[in-house]
This record gives sequence, C-alpha cells and structure tokens, in this order.
Amino acid sequence: MTLAILPPPLQPGDRLGVAFPSGVLRHQEAFWQGVACWQAQGYEVLVDEAAFDGWGYLAGSDAQRRDRLRHLLQDTTIKAILCGRGGFGSTRLLEAWQWLPCAPKWLIGFSDITALLWSYAAQGIAGVHGPVLTTLAAEPLWSQTRLFNCVQRQPLPPLSGTAWGGGCVQGRLLVGNLTVATHLLGTPDCPDFSNVILALEDVGEAPYRIDRMLTQWRRSGVLKQIKGIALGRFSRCDDAATQPNFRVLEVLGDRLGDLGIPIVSDLPFGHEGVNAALPVGVLAELDGDRGQLRVLAS
Repeated sequence: MTLAILPPPLQPGDRLGVAFPSGVLRHQEAFWQGVACWQAQGYEVLVDEAAFDGWGYLAGSDAQRRDRLRHLLQDTTIKAILCGRGGFGSTRLLEAWQWLPCAPKWLIGFSDITALLWSYAAQGIAGVHGPVLTTLAAEPLWSQTRLFNCVQRQPLPPLSGTAWGGGCVQGRLLVGNLTVATHLLGTPDCPDFSNVILALEDVGEAPYRIDRMLTQWRRSGVLKQIKGIALGRFSRCDDAATQPNFRVLEVLGDRLGDLGIPIVSDLPFGHEGVNAALPVGVLAELDGDRGQLRVLAS
C-alpha cells in the first residue's frame, strides 16, 4: 500500500495561490468571503483575476487552466493551492497533463477537483478534500477550524456517522465525488483501489443515476478490491416527484450492503452542508461497527 505524504505545515504569512481548474466563477461575493477566511488566519492569498474570464462554462481554455495550475505548482514561494470552485473541467486537464517534479504543496478542493486530488495522490502527495473558496465562508466554525488544522498538520478528530457494521479496517483514504470518480474508471487516470477506504459523496443525482453508477463500480470489479466505504452527503438526490421510486439511501443499501466490508454513512462531508476536511491518499481507519472515520496521518 503506497501512501501519500502530507506537505509541510502551513505557517501564518505563507503565500497561497488560487486556481480555477474547472468551472468559471459565478458568485464573486462568496468567493471573496472565502479568501477573507484564509486571510484572517494570517495567510497571503494571491488571486489572478484573469481567471475570472471564462470560456463557456469553463474558467478559460484547457491550455490556460493547465498553464495557471502548472505555474502555481512550480512557484516555490507558494505553499498551497486553493481551488476557487468546482463545476466541470479538471478531467479535461488530465488529458494532456504531466505532474512535474516540485516541492509538495497543499491542493485543496472538492467536487470536480476530485480528479486532480486523486491524480495528485497517485504522485505520492496528499491534497485535501475540503471546502473551495466559494463554499468556505458558509462552513460552520468547527469545519473551518478543521481545515486550517489539517494544513497545519494538527491531529484531526474522527468523523461520526451511521454504522452499517462490517468491523474495523485501515487503508488508504480516497475521498471524492461519486460522479467524477465514476468517470475515471477505465481511463489512464483511474487509481489503484487495492487497500483503499473509498469515501464518496454527490449532489443532484437522481436515485436511478446513483444506481447506474454504483452498478458500474460493481461490474468493473473495483468494489472487490476496496476495504471499506465511507459515505458522505448525497444532497438533492431524492426525487419525490417521480413515482414509483427508491430513496437514495435504499439504493446505497442495495448496491453496497452486500459487499461484506465496513460501511459508514451520513458522514459530514459533501455538497450543501458541512464539508469536513479529509486528506486524500493517507492512512485512515474506518470502524463500521462504531460508525467512525479516523485519519491516522498528521
């Protein structure tokens, strides 16, 4: 099991760069509120407002977004990269992307940023699945504090959810959005899932689409490799207007409940609610009997 290493802890005064690897910025007020949260911790946040000019639904052409991200990675004065928002587009970057040697630095985001976080972890560097700049200010104080503690390499308390049983396991933690992760299956960017604790969340996907994606995971054979599953929030995934129907929790139980591995649901990460920071690619412990997910690296 190859674990990702955590970058050096951030210190007040460090310079942090802002990246838009995916969608164009739509809500500037929320974005600047997120910037202010990092500034209040004593960090210098560098914003290239040229990235505000989009190309359709993307934050610039693929070449522009690759160049901006590559610049932030190679600038040795920048200690962390804060993703401005998700949307769609990071998988397009990976089509012609090569991670160049550089000092480990924090990469922070979620949703569409899943593709970059998983690819980064495959290079041996842990990023953080956590709030982007457009969502950070809406997080409760404990969640903001958890993110800041994470990048300062402070121990993180366990997250608690609903126990499905299955015992307790340790493994490499891969956290991400189910839809984005599903679209990595069968591509050159699909990670090694052996000895993995898979942590998934999603938003706005009807139960039948969740079913379709999880069935793809089952048919691919991937779920036979993993050691445990941690389920975050599946917000706006129940479609009451369509009858007859399943609820999303029923679909999750049907497609995952027979795997014979530890599973914990209702963990506080994902869209449209608390999005507790979790490092990607590090050693973690999932207790399916007690309903806890614990990060073991700090």
